[in-house]
This record gives sequence, structure tokens and C-alpha cells, in this order.
Amino acid sequence: MRLFSREKKDENLMEITLSEPIDCIADFTYNFYWQHEGKKMNPEDKIPNSNITFKELNEHLKKGNPVKINGNVGHRLASSLGVDIKYFGGTGDDISVGDLIIDGDVESRMGISMAKGNLYVKGSVKEPIGNLIEVKSDRKGYKKFKSITDVITNGSKEKLIDAELNGKKLIINDNHVRDTVGARLKINGEIIHNGDVDLSTGILMRDGIVKINGNAGKNTGALLNGGSVLINGNCDDFSAIEMKKGLLIVNGDAGKFMGAQKKGGTILCKKGSPIPPTNKQNILSADKQILISLGLNPNGFSKFE
Repeated sequence: MRLFSREKKDENLMEITLSEPIDCIADFTYNFYWQHEGKKMNPEDKIPNSNITFKELNEHLKKGNPVKINGNVGHRLASSLGVDIKYFGGTGDDISVGDLIIDGDVESRMGISMAKGNLYVKGSVKEPIGNLIEVKSDRKGYKKFKSITDVITNGSKEKLIDAELNGKKLIINDNHVRDTVGARLKINGEIIHNGDVDLSTGILMRDGIVKINGNAGKNTGALLNGGSVLINGNCDDFSAIEMKKGLLIVNGDAGKFMGAQKKGGTILCKKGSPIPPTNKQNILSADKQILISLGLNPNGFSKFE
């Protein structure tokens, strides 16, 4: 007769032990490889203190298998996790991935532009965090995080921590500073973030609304390709950089170098310093109606295209 039982170990678990924090683990962009072309990071490099390459770890996750990291990890953990990156021959769409488990602390910018997957963290997480929301954990001793975009798009079986989801409206009240809120959103939903945010709010959005009740950092509305980003405060520089479509509204100062390399879309703001090809235009009655519909007084707003 069996008197004792052990928890069944997942045979597909990849486990790595770190001796020091390493940046960009499970970063599906490999630290934006297309910008540095291997000078900062190579997918074929081995993760220090292991025989596993950064690419092998990512491919393991893409197959739906779990990965556990023992020790503290560095910045940009799980960047664009769950995205089939076009630059590497992918479709650009979201893909399911295995769980990523961190038995230690995590440095800043965890989960920027994250689309899918579950992150479990035993230790602390340094702000700003990425496009993440905490949910009730099903793993004892660990906090659990999911993509904001995934939660509003597909819902969540787990209870949200300091946030509310009503249909396709998500309200976040946890006071965490985030990057890339609403990244890659492509449904007609609404994300309301109460509190300040940092980099690249609404990056690569195609539809929906992201509303920030606070100030925002640099690159707000970067690569915006549809939908609306509303900042109820000020932005740092390079708002609407490389914007393609959609609407950026800043109920304050949109910063310097606004609309750099912009290809389309509209900016409505009270103050901002545009850079060509973006120029000031006449604000129309239709633009004022949009502002009114969003609960804003159109007085003092200017239009840039």
C-alpha cells in the first residue's frame, strides 16, 4: 500500500538556475533584434550558467511547454511573449505559450507588449511593469500575471486583483506604473487605467480605446494602427511616433517631437511641438464632437495630422 505520494513532475519542464540576473529572458523580440542585428543580443547565445540558448527557451515556450527560472532575472522578461513576430517569419498574430515560472525577483519592464501566457513570480517585481495585470494565483507562493490585452480580449477564469472586467471594459486600479498598456489590442474594447503610466501606451493597437487617467511617458501611441488612445494628463516626448492610423488625444501637453515619422491618423491635444511630416490643421466640428463624446471639453484643443 502506498503511504506517501509525490507531486507529479512535468516531464516537459525546462529548468534553468541563474547565478546573477540576466536581461531579456523569454524576450520574443530578442531585445528588438532588428534594431541592433545581434550587437546587443544573439538568439543563439547560451543563457549564462546553462547549455540552453535564448532561442531554445523561446521555442520551448512556443510549443506550450513550461519554463522555470531559479534565481533573480533582469529587465524585459517576457517581452512580447505570445507574439508570433513577423521579423522572424511569423504571422504577427498572438500564439499560445507555456507557463513561465520565476523563483526569484524580477527587474523592471516585465511583460512589455505581452500578448499571451502566464507569468508566475515568487519574489518582487520592479516597476514599471509591462502590459500585465495580476490575477488570483493557482500556484502557492507565487503571484500570477496575465496580459492586459489577453484579459480584455478573451476574459479571465481567475479573479482580477485590483481591477474590474465588465464585458469588454477593463478598469485597472492597482496604482502600478506600466509600459505598453493595451499593446496590440485589436477588438472594440475599452481599457481604463487609473494612474500614471510610462512608455509606449497603446503601441501597435488596431482597435478599441485605451484611456489613461494620469500622465504618460515617451512614445505614447507609437505605431498606433487604429483605435483611440486618450491621455488625461501630459505625455513625454515622441508621442505618435510612426503612427499609421487611429486617434491620439492628450488632455494636456503631448511633448516635443510629436508625430515623428507619422504616416497617418490624427492627434488632438492642448499643447505639443510637432515635427514634420506632422502639421497643425484646423480643428473641425466633427473633431469637437469626438472630444465631447469622450467627456472632454473641446476648448483649447488643437488638431495635428
